[in-house]
Amino acid sequence: MFTGLIEDVGKIAALRLRNGAAVLTVQTKLPVRKMAMGASVAVNGACLTVVKKLKNAFTVDVSPETLACTNLDTLKAGSLVNLEQPMRLNERLGGHLVTGHVDGVGKIAGIEKQGEFTIFTFQVAKSLSSLLVSKGSVAVDGISLTVNQCRPERFSVAIIPFTLQHTNLQNRGVGDKVNLETDLIGKYVQSFLVKRK
Repeated sequence: MFTGLIEDVGKIAALRLRNGAAVLTVQTKLPVRKMAMGASVAVNGACLTVVKKLKNAFTVDVSPETLACTNLDTLKAGSLVNLEQPMRLNERLGGHLVTGHVDGVGKIAGIEKQGEFTIFTFQVAKSLSSLLVSKGSVAVDGISLTVNQCRPERFSVAIIPFTLQHTNLQNRGVGDKVNLETDLIGKYVQSFLVKRK
């Protein structure tokens, strides 16, 4: 379980495709030596498992299913990725409950400066759109954000300067794909309502 508070913006050092899957090596300022082998880490919001540790980097395997359901297939050497280690149960929950299970991929439809803030608008599939509510929570590439406005198959968020500087949103452009995870509680509520019908 994660919080959506990004701990580091890492860089893809190497990417190797293998039988429809991938092996990623990620450079990071996180304390890799303290990571356990088999530990979970969120890479752009996708929960992956550490399979190898280097001095300032770690390696993860990415399954064909994860590649198909995320934006990890668009990465290349040099790409910036948001990183977060799992939360501890004795820590404060600063963002919101994020599982690291990506619900789908959205696309950046617009970026607009409004004073010190940057408004990002995302295009999403209809199935995800129904799980988004104004002032609700959403994880975009693993970043815990508050939904500003919802429209059919679109939503927007206001990014403060700190978040822009400390996440991979700093080098994102219109048309880029992002991983989306909708609010966990909202998914359960929708599921219960559908089953009741």
